[in-house]
Amino acid sequence: MTPPAPAPRRLPLQGLRVVEFTHMVMGPTCGMVLADLGAEVIKVEPVDGDRTRHLLGAGAGFFPMFNRNKQSIALDLRQPEGAALARELCGSADVVAENFKPGSMAKLGLDHASLSATHPRLIYVSLKGFLPGPYEHRTALDEVVQMMGGLAYMTGRPGDPLRAGTSVNDIMGGMFGAIGVLGALVERGITGLGQEVQSALFENNVFLVGQHMLQYAITGVAAQPMPNRISPWGLYDVFTVRDGEQIFLSAVSDAQWTQLCRTLDWPDLAADPRLASNTLRVQHREVMLPLLRERFAPFAAAELAQRFEAAGLPYAPIRKPEELYDDPHLQATGGLVDIRLTDGERAGQTAGAALLPITLHGERLGLRQHPPQRGEHTDAILRRLGRDEAEIARLRAAQVIA
Repeated sequence: MTPPAPAPRRLPLQGLRVVEFTHMVMGPTCGMVLADLGAEVIKVEPVDGDRTRHLLGAGAGFFPMFNRNKQSIALDLRQPEGAALARELCGSADVVAENFKPGSMAKLGLDHASLSATHPRLIYVSLKGFLPGPYEHRTALDEVVQMMGGLAYMTGRPGDPLRAGTSVNDIMGGMFGAIGVLGALVERGITGLGQEVQSALFENNVFLVGQHMLQYAITGVAAQPMPNRISPWGLYDVFTVRDGEQIFLSAVSDAQWTQLCRTLDWPDLAADPRLASNTLRVQHREVMLPLLRERFAPFAAAELAQRFEAAGLPYAPIRKPEELYDDPHLQATGGLVDIRLTDGERAGQTAGAALLPITLHGERLGLRQHPPQRGEHTDAILRRLGRDEAEIARLRAAQVIA
């Protein structure tokens, strides 16, 4: 007799409904985190679709990366009937998320004050460029706040501010919005009341550089850009080795330094009194690093990786993002999931997308729904709101829905 299949594991936010008015990265990231945790997330798109679907270059991955496990309804919010449908949909929700310009949602009666007046249990999360204050009406982008918030200064070389290599503030701002929602849900379970949660790009960026602010407060010495910083570790660098390959190698403790010298058979360095402690190695980096670069240069990167792996020493190959598709750890642990692409020349094909970097009950949070096509669930959602086929057809003919 075949044993019954195990029941699917219940996810923490199963039964929770989120209505999402978002685009780009920050808002969709917040919704995706809640969706991956099990919430039913309904993405409200314009009738011609989220513009993020068709971005080129560095924006091409935005929509498929941050919109899995969601449904899509396409509404024209500029039409009174479309806005009314959106308000009705929000009335059925536990959480509403939005990341449009301040004041945009109020014009449609979709702001927190309007919705909470009749739905006091609603949790409303606004994801903005700035928290309320002198800057709140500025137009913000990830790169804007990186420049004004010290991150670009810390990332680039002196005199050459450089944005980080991914949408760090957008992604983390969305994550902090989701964390705020989770806290608000716990409080609602106690008080029965919802609340407004706010998260912002600029404040997220300030949080990221907070360690450098405190470095200055404590030492009185301004933090130098990372390429020019005084490293707290003696050996913590990228080295160019045989055939021009590069590899990151480090030894951050005295025990690791001793192990490195033993592994590479460098007893002279182990005995050098200038290098006897991490503090001394930091103080003598100008002498030590040229010496190490000369000694590492004849090795192949793969050989150094093998030796550092065997010795338990920190190291890293220098990889490009596309090379992560072949990473053996990600392949073995299920860190990537194949999602179906919705738009563009490769629509219908699948590609690997990174999952949230957490496990629950020892399992990754996987894929329940592919990123939705524009308005893919419009009819089904309207039926749940009590609209019959004739009414849905009328709304479509009036271009209120798509």
